[in-house]
Amino acid sequence: MNTAIILILGIPLLEIYLFIKVGSQIGALNTVLLILVTAIAGIWYARYEGFNTLRSGMSQLVKNEMPLYELVSGAAIAFAALLLILPGFATDIIGILLIFPVTRKIILSKYSKNYSKNTDKLKKKNFIEGEYEDIEDKDGK
Repeated sequence: MNTAIILILGIPLLEIYLFIKVGSQIGALNTVLLILVTAIAGIWYARYEGFNTLRSGMSQLVKNEMPLYELVSGAAIAFAALLLILPGFATDIIGILLIFPVTRKIILSKYSKNYSKNTDKLKKKNFIEGEYEDIEDKDGK
């Protein structure tokens, strides 16, 4: 089966299962309040971390360096905010893991190692070394 189909069907089923389990333990109203509190707190903290990442990226630009980590981190924060907005406990856990700088750095470093291995292979494969010499016409053009 396609991974996208599994995710589209699996995530809502997991969320419904968790709603039922948590709701039976703490009650329906408390479950709804918990979902609202995680969404509000997650959005507030995502905004805070987003501004920190933006500030860090601007300082990298002032130093005339490319803010690559800040760009990827900003995208991860935006995705984490989306996950925190969506109602559910599983998406909230993933969003919380992505929103905190320590766990975000661990997750991003895992994927960046895979990316750097692929780009190193491409650089070695597509690189041609050579020399050139300017040749002028006899007319001086």
